[in-house]
Amino acid sequence: MSDYQRIETAINFIVEQGNAQPSLEEIAAAVHLSPFHFQRLFSQWAGVTPKRFLQTLTVERAKALLAHSKPLLEVSDLVGLSGPSRLHDHFVKLEAVTPGEYKNAGSGLTINYGISETPFGLVFLATTARGICKIAFVNSSDIGAPLEQLVAEWPNAQVVENIEATGELVDNLFQAKAAETEVSQPVSLYVRGTNFQVKVWKALLQIPLGALTSYSEVATAVGSPKAVRAVGTAVGANPAAFAIPCHRVIRQSGGIGGYRWGETRKHAIHAWESARA
Repeated sequence: MSDYQRIETAINFIVEQGNAQPSLEEIAAAVHLSPFHFQRLFSQWAGVTPKRFLQTLTVERAKALLAHSKPLLEVSDLVGLSGPSRLHDHFVKLEAVTPGEYKNAGSGLTINYGISETPFGLVFLATTARGICKIAFVNSSDIGAPLEQLVAEWPNAQVVENIEATGELVDNLFQAKAAETEVSQPVSLYVRGTNFQVKVWKALLQIPLGALTSYSEVATAVGSPKAVRAVGTAVGANPAAFAIPCHRVIRQSGGIGGYRWGETRKHAIHAWESARA
C-alpha cells in the first residue's frame, strides 16, 4: 500500500467520522499504524498534523474561504504581476486547439505519455511539442483508461510511451505548485474544448492557491452569470487535473461538491494546498 493510499483511507475515515472529531489514536487504528508512525507519515505528506487537517475539512472552513476569497474578476487583475503578490498558478500557460487542428484529430502530432507518482496517487500525463494535452489521476484498477481516452480524442496522432519526458513535467508541476519561488520553466497546456470550456478553464487558473470559489462566481467571471450549470459541466470536463485547478470550485453552500477524480482526493488537495498557501 502506497503512502497516498494510507492517507486516502485516513481521509475517508476522517470525513465519515468528522462530526465525532476522531482522536489521533482512532484515525491511526483505521490505517493499521501506531499513532506515532501515523502522525509522522501524515505530517510529512500534508505538512500539517492530522488534527489540523481535520479542521480544514469542515464545511465551516470552506464557507470561510469562500467568503474571504477575492472575486475572480478582481483576482484576474493580478495575473502577470511579479513579486510576492503574484498567483501561484501564474506559471501555467493555456493554449487551445484551433478548429483546423481539432478537425485533423492529431494528424502529424506526436504525443508522449506516462504514469508517475504524485502526492495524490498515480497520475497519467500526455504531452505534445505544444504543451501538455492531458492530465488525469488514475487508480490501479483503471490504469489503462486514460490512454484509451487519449487515443480516442487524438485518433490520428502518434502516441508513444515516454516516462522520462512526462516524469519531468510531473515533477515540475507539483514542485512549482508547492513553491514560493519564481518558476523558470512555465507549464504549457495544449487542450481541446469549446470556446466556453476554454474560457472557464482560463478563469479557474485565476483562483489562488489555498482559495476556493463557487460555480456561480466562475459563471460571473466568464460573463455568463446565469450559466451555472454549463460552468459545472465545463469544470467537470477539465482535461488537465491539478494544473487547471477545478478542485478549487465548491458549492455556494460550502459543501465540497463532486470531483471527477474522487471527492477524497479533492479533500486531500484542499488540505495540501491550504498548508502551503
